[in-house]
Amino acid sequence: MDRLVTITYLEMTSHEQVVPFEGQRRLDVRRVATADPDVNRHFYASVGADWSWHERLSWDRDRWMVWLDRPEVETWIGYLDGKPAGYFELEAQPGGQIELVYFGLLPSFIGRGLGPELLDAAVRRAWELATRRVWVHTCTLDHPRALANYIARGFRVYDAVEKMERIPDVRTTPWPSQARR
Repeated sequence: MDRLVTITYLEMTSHEQVVPFEGQRRLDVRRVATADPDVNRHFYASVGADWSWHERLSWDRDRWMVWLDRPEVETWIGYLDGKPAGYFELEAQPGGQIELVYFGLLPSFIGRGLGPELLDAAVRRAWELATRRVWVHTCTLDHPRALANYIARGFRVYDAVEKMERIPDVRTTPWPSQARR
């Protein structure tokens, strides 16, 4: 089905723009040391299931590996009490820029106040790598609080576009047997 989607682009152009998370820290955030398509596909499918993430679901293992096995890409996982709760992917780009490519919580961890903390970790790591700019985009298919979370951490909107997006008729899910029409 086709749907009108608003894509919002946000950026920080200085480390001083970061608004730190000031709540209780509960996450242990660790980098995935070795490129692992199984890990990234699992998080992509699981985090994105409710938000119609579908672009990468057709990627085979080799394509995932080509994306991940580059020094420009980092994957980080946030653990709550030893359990994976969410992840983020960063990509270093030319000119001292870092894109927060993917970010999100697994469904069972949404609503526990972990999003701002995980985003804080992502932004802090991005600025460890960036010299000029950290940017991200979100859209109306993402979690309803995604845009507000980015703004709360110090991102500012620099562009928004609307486009028709073809959304699969079958809801994406990490468990294919649970797909709903």
